[in-house]
Amino acid sequence: MSDAKSRRTARFNLIALATVALLPFVGSWLLYWLWEPDAHVNYGELIAPLPLAQTQAPTELRKLHGKWVFLTVDSGACGEVCQRKLYVMRQVRLTQGPSMERIERAWLIDDGAVPVADLLAEHAGMHVVQARGNELLSKLPVAGALRDHIYLIDPLGNVMLRYPRDADASRIKKDLTRLLKASRIG
Repeated sequence: MSDAKSRRTARFNLIALATVALLPFVGSWLLYWLWEPDAHVNYGELIAPLPLAQTQAPTELRKLHGKWVFLTVDSGACGEVCQRKLYVMRQVRLTQGPSMERIERAWLIDDGAVPVADLLAEHAGMHVVQARGNELLSKLPVAGALRDHIYLIDPLGNVMLRYPRDADASRIKKDLTRLLKASRIG
């Protein structure tokens, strides 16, 4: 009788041990497939990566391979919203201190207009590219209008994040700081 009881106890202990060992795996699997988080750590909207190599991106953009790039598309006349986006891109880059050399800024002009010299001087170092009719303009992921966004391109040349036109510079800074810290490239 005690032999049967010891077998039941041993069997129960084995089942309990296996259950405890499998719980983390089953729990993580269930969370992965059944639970969607309410909030994300990043401020920018993650988009399906768009490799610039697969588009007819302007040569000036391809030369920036290996750097993080803030990209905006707007008119060369650059109204108030455009100037705000350029300002945010410049300021966020400057807040990165020694890491700011890892970041470039690009402005794709989609209408052929030429920006005024004062604006270009204010944003010295920014790559201004005449891109009217370029294939990249039609392939950028848009929510609203093409001119409503600031995009972030990773060092491998993938457009990966999209920010709204009235983006909060301090929240973009947090995203970029986190990316630069985690990135071993660019």
